Amino acid sequence: MKKGTLCVHDEGEDVFGSIVTPIHLTSTYKLNDEKYGKIMEGKNREAYVYTRWRNPTIKALEEKMAMLEKGEDSVAFSSGMAAIATTFLTFLKKGDELLTTMDIYGGTFSFIQNELTKHGVEIKYVDCTSLNEISEAISTKTKMVFFESITNPLLKVVDVPEVAKIAHEKNCLLVIDATFSTPINQNPLLQGADIVIHSASKYIGGHSDLIGGVVVSSKKICGEIWKRMTRYGGCMDPQQAYRILRSIKTLHLRVERHNENAFEIAKFLEGLDGIKKVIYPGLPSHRQHELAKKILNGFGGMVTFVLDGDNKDGIAFMRKLKICKEAPSLGGVETLVSMPFNTSHSYLSNEERKKMGIEEGMIRLSVGIEDVDDLKEDIESALSSY
Repeated sequence: MKKGTLCVHDEGEDVFGSIVTPIHLTSTYKLNDEKYGKIMEGKNREAYVYTRWRNPTIKALEEKMAMLEKGEDSVAFSSGMAAIATTFLTFLKKGDELLTTMDIYGGTFSFIQNELTKHGVEIKYVDCTSLNEISEAISTKTKMVFFESITNPLLKVVDVPEVAKIAHEKNCLLVIDATFSTPINQNPLLQGADIVIHSASKYIGGHSDLIGGVVVSSKKICGEIWKRMTRYGGCMDPQQAYRILRSIKTLHLRVERHNENAFEIAKFLEGLDGIKKVIYPGLPSHRQHELAKKILNGFGGMVTFVLDGDNKDGIAFMRKLKICKEAPSLGGVETLVSMPFNTSHSYLSNEERKKMGIEEGMIRLSVGIEDVDDLKEDIESALSSY
């Protein structure tokens, strides 16, 4: 079954034949001998006993995400950060080492720096685009390699197949946050990753109106993550699961439009005065364009560009926009604009941002599904008037 059809169908059969997956709002369930038996056998996840363990609506979402990501199993969470934190804490302990990169979501970086280190986990940062550096950095203590498939905000493309080979040769798990690429544009599990994580708050939810996270992997790995999820308490709410399922029905259509609009906007920006640099994997000017063509089915809806000015100019430019909204987050149907220096990477010093490649005047654009001509007009008008 193609992804466009999977998005719409195959959520299992409701006992009453409902076309739409029902919302099961119960927190608890009646017990019987069969359920007691599963509990006594340690098969808690197979029994409908308590919604933190199992819920039909949440289960439908987990099955849908597993199918879209070509995984065996999935675990849904209350947020993307709950998914990331639980995954880290499941497989990393005192004395272990996590290999990652500075060019990641600010919330993830903050958890790694401020929480994982308290557990005695050592952190090593590398350039996620340098296979040699990754290989040389992995030590006998390294247990996990964590990267974003397309990084935030510099839109570097991680060579998942090659990184997977390196990680597995050295007995490390490869965990990929594929929020930017979505299951429509990339399936990291098919490329060798062990675990895929999504912030469902972004493209999967797609309407800037919910918070959620999902992990997809093998049954064994998801089973271990599920155990920690039930202990730490970061379970998804059934109503959120329903809303995400409803959003997934249009995921393929929305992502196709995000891809198209972002590509058009990136090309448009390259031709404008007052723009110093445009970063988009779909542009031939992107230094990893050939890799992006090889491992991605689409280049995504995120565009980063640098104004010919400083951060004050960037703020002034954003305040002149009428359609594009100045706001954090991404992946919604509306176009959102922000600056890394005072949002996603505000935790870094000016020198650290500069070292990473985050320049003065850098703008991150989450391109929505509006009419692209209106977006172009809005951007050009703001550029000429700020």
